[in-house]
Amino acid sequence: MPGPAGRKPPADKYDERRRALAESALLTLGELGYAKASLREIANNSEFSHGVVHYYFEDKHELIVYCVREQKSVCVRRYDGVVADSTTPDELAAGFADKLVETLTNDAAMHRLWYDVRTQSMFEDRLREVAAEIDGWLEDMIWRIVSRYAELAGAEPAMPPSVLYAILDGLFQQALIGVTVGREGVLDELRALVNALMPTMITAPVAAPA
Repeated sequence: MPGPAGRKPPADKYDERRRALAESALLTLGELGYAKASLREIANNSEFSHGVVHYYFEDKHELIVYCVREQKSVCVRRYDGVVADSTTPDELAAGFADKLVETLTNDAAMHRLWYDVRTQSMFEDRLREVAAEIDGWLEDMIWRIVSRYAELAGAEPAMPPSVLYAILDGLFQQALIGVTVGREGVLDELRALVNALMPTMITAPVAAPA
């Protein structure tokens, strides 16, 4: 809460409260989207008052950018364990697919917000920088996964990073739409498609010397 005379609390407590507010706001933002959300609406659907939310975030734009950047900074490291621990291509593909299903199950609201922000960035100048930044993070994440998959297979990625990202991001977005509308079997379908697509994203494995 604000200190005497409106002074802000120490930086660590201030950042901690901003994170707590962002986590509380995320579900509402995921349901309402960028256009419909307001600080007051967000406060009405959280345990925080409008005054507290406005104290820590100047407007909904600042809050939404903070939420998306914080959540995606965690998301892009979610697959690091799979990349590091997998010892075969099939193991990596299966682990990657399982993690995608897990995040769709647990974090659908956050992903809806991200896609909304990315779409709105074509119309809102203030969103373009963060959208481009996060797209870069996600493209790098996909490149790490496919590069390691190729390495385990004794091959090379068959497409540039931007194309690999576009394919897997499109697949993920379609699965998110399916989850949002309650389509049955969408998660099993995603898992199967990822496992089937990964081999197409690398060159033919190098044959072992005779």
